Parts: sequence; C-alpha cells; structure tokens
Amino acid sequence: MRLQLALDRLSRDRCIEIVGATKDIVDIIEIGTGVIKEYGVSIIREIRELFPSRTILADMKTCDAGKQEAKQAFAAGADITTVMAFSADQTIQDTLEVAKGMDGIIMVDLLEIQTPDRVKQLEHLGVELVCLHVGKDQQTSERFDSKLFSLTAGTDLEVAVAGGIDQKTLPGIVTHQPDIVIVGSAITGNADVAQAAKQLKRQIS
Repeated sequence: MRLQLALDRLSRDRCIEIVGATKDIVDIIEIGTGVIKEYGVSIIREIRELFPSRTILADMKTCDAGKQEAKQAFAAGADITTVMAFSADQTIQDTLEVAKGMDGIIMVDLLEIQTPDRVKQLEHLGVELVCLHVGKDQQTSERFDSKLFSLTAGTDLEVAVAGGIDQKTLPGIVTHQPDIVIVGSAITGNADVAQAAKQLKRQIS
C-alpha cells in the first residue's frame, strides 16, 4: 500500500515546504487541481526540478481535450495524471495513448460514479488505475465510505482511495487493501507534517 500526499488549497511556497519535509515518507506527491489552476503546469515543472527522484501525480481532472492535457502534464514532469470517469470514452482513450507514448500513467477518478457498469467499461478501454473518491464539497456531510469498494469488486484494477481520510478512518479502509491511500489535510493541516505522514505510513505498512 502506497501513501499519496495531496497538496490542495496551498500556496506554492507551502507546497514546496511540505514536500521537502515529507518526501522521504510519502510514496507519491500529488499536485492538486486547485494548485495547478493557481500556478499553472509550471508548478509541476518546479516540483519535478526540486525533487527529481520522486513520483509526481498531476491532478488535472481532465474531462475533455484529453490528448492535450495529458501531454501538458507529462511534459511538465508528472509521472501520473488524472482523467474523470464521466469523460467520453475517446477522451480516456486519448489520455491512455499519450501515457503509453510518454511513459506515464493515467489514474481515472471515479468521483460521482454510482454503479460498477462504468468501471467495467473503463477496464475494457484499457484503464488500469482508478480512484474511489468522495469530493471535498461532499466531505461536509460524509467522508470516504468503504461501500465504494463495491464499484471495483471483481476487477483487476489498481485502486486508490481519497476523501477526507485520516488516522481515525484509515483502519476501516486498510482492511480492503487498496493500492494507494490519498491523504491531504490530515497531513498538510498538521503542525508537524512529517510526523503526521509517518503515523499514517505506519498504519498502512
């Protein structure tokens, strides 16, 4: 199980500070959608230059222009980029094609996908990695629910999980053995980000 650090709603300087403190603890550094919107793909390039050996995910949340946006993310230094599951099949196929040619990985975000039918379609398209996701706005009333694992049951997909995950909710999630656990504010909102990351890493090890 790998730990992915989500950098969201943070300044450029704070992102770099947090990555510097946690880079040897977390497995994947996620540059969040809001950060990319604020600073452009140049923030991906900058973090790649500062931390050349780390795995970087650009949370582009692509839903159209898949070929172009995937190229932008990978060219800037991302190892992984995201596309939304509700996108047209052609968009998803285009991102997969770009990823293959640029030695990258596509993570398909299942935000608001309600039934396993679409997940099966994605697998048929050649998708290998998906994210079970409870969005930030929903987290005011709910957090990650283990029932979401039913969407990927019976598939061979790699599965990431995201959505308000912290030390309290993690034990119930770990029993389902996801491949990647994505944590944002439970690390970035902590006074000691390195210690918070260590504690979460121990829980999934």
